[in-house]
Amino acid sequence: MSAQVSVQPVPQAAAVRPARRARPGVALAVIACCNAMIQLDDPIVNIALPGMRDGLGLSAVGAAWVINVYLLAFGGLLLLGGRAGDILGRRKVFLAGVGLFTAAAMLRGLAPSGEFLVGVRAVQGVGAALAAPSGLALVLSMFADGAPRRRAIAVCTAVGAVSTAGGLLLAGALTSLSSWRWVLLLNVPLGVVILVLAPFVIEETARTLGRFDLAGALVSALAAASLVYGLAQAAERPWNDPVVVGCVVAGVALLVVFVGIERHAEQPIVALRLFADRDRVCAYLGTLAVPGALIGTYFFLNQFFQQESGWGPLTAAAALVTLPVTMAVTAVFAARLTEHIGAKQVMAIGAALLLSGNLWLTQLSATSGYWDAVLPALVMLGAGMAFCVLPPTVLATSGLRPGEVGAAAGVLNSLQSVGGSLGLATLVTVSTHSEGMSAAFLTGSAFAAAALLAALCLRRPGALTR
Repeated sequence: MSAQVSVQPVPQAAAVRPARRARPGVALAVIACCNAMIQLDDPIVNIALPGMRDGLGLSAVGAAWVINVYLLAFGGLLLLGGRAGDILGRRKVFLAGVGLFTAAAMLRGLAPSGEFLVGVRAVQGVGAALAAPSGLALVLSMFADGAPRRRAIAVCTAVGAVSTAGGLLLAGALTSLSSWRWVLLLNVPLGVVILVLAPFVIEETARTLGRFDLAGALVSALAAASLVYGLAQAAERPWNDPVVVGCVVAGVALLVVFVGIERHAEQPIVALRLFADRDRVCAYLGTLAVPGALIGTYFFLNQFFQQESGWGPLTAAAALVTLPVTMAVTAVFAARLTEHIGAKQVMAIGAALLLSGNLWLTQLSATSGYWDAVLPALVMLGAGMAFCVLPPTVLATSGLRPGEVGAAAGVLNSLQSVGGSLGLATLVTVSTHSEGMSAAFLTGSAFAAAALLAALCLRRPGALTR
């Protein structure tokens, strides 16, 4: 089932109509700000969630839906969002996504009820699913394979890490000093700035004449949403719960159906040839595994600081800032190091650092001090993430045909989303059954080991140095 999109060939001047030309660095800064805005949203919502529950009278189920509905919309529509950019124009879809995301972020701060809040969070997830892959695709279009692209992705990684650090501090401060409503409005000004500047500094890409694979889009959305929801529920329910089992099994079955649809589709939403290259597959596996090696750090250490150490939200947030700051500083160095020793080695070093950081935190106890027991692990984890993000991102998006860039970006973002949900669900389940954080960080070590294995399986040690 396909729907013809009427896109006639047009002269280049009509297809690309920025108000003025700008250097790629300026456009990159705007796209990096979008990446920062989306990454900033997670700490904002989690820190504001207790205030939302009290202010709007949300039940535990309602509070869970504030998180889950965003994840469902975001994870389920990423592939469609990436493909839409290829066909309709990446700048156009990017701006539409940022506009939806920003409007929903503003409305949630004014939410009169829990039901309204859940609704605008769904809209926000749709906006993020359009903006994230289109933003990455724009970066890939502006910067050629090699050193320029590596440095551009390193900049986006660094800006995203800095935004996480700033978000932790600002959200913690506003939670302590003001209303949860102000916390939810933190990324609105950034969205407005992007909407104002993007039409002037980002050039539209040439559109791909093609069709929307509606059957593939629908099945992929249902598969991703089912997996994300099932894994999110596994963080609160036992793995043998009917809801968890049903959603995960349905998600896997739908993925099998999706592969069958894409094999016979005239213009698939995801070209299966992307999975024919061993190095790209290893990059995808690394992208899927890496979130599980880090996501438990914020989740468990925040609880440890506030419950075991008795710290307030702002102090706990400040204690965690070391991780994203280290990641931001290391990201630029990772791009240069990759040029000298190759992607395989850099990714392997990063995974080894993630493994070491998680193993270090397995020794954490109620009597542990911050400077000797936590800080070294945060530095290792921050550096490890920087080394593990750049190589698989560049490798997974190299050697693409012009009409595949958006779809490939959607695949990469989908794997990150599912990997984060899988990691959190697994870590929470393990910690609940073992009644301790040590087991959770040991599980995080297993995710890091999986990323290390993916790095070691890369075929060409210098694949990204050319």
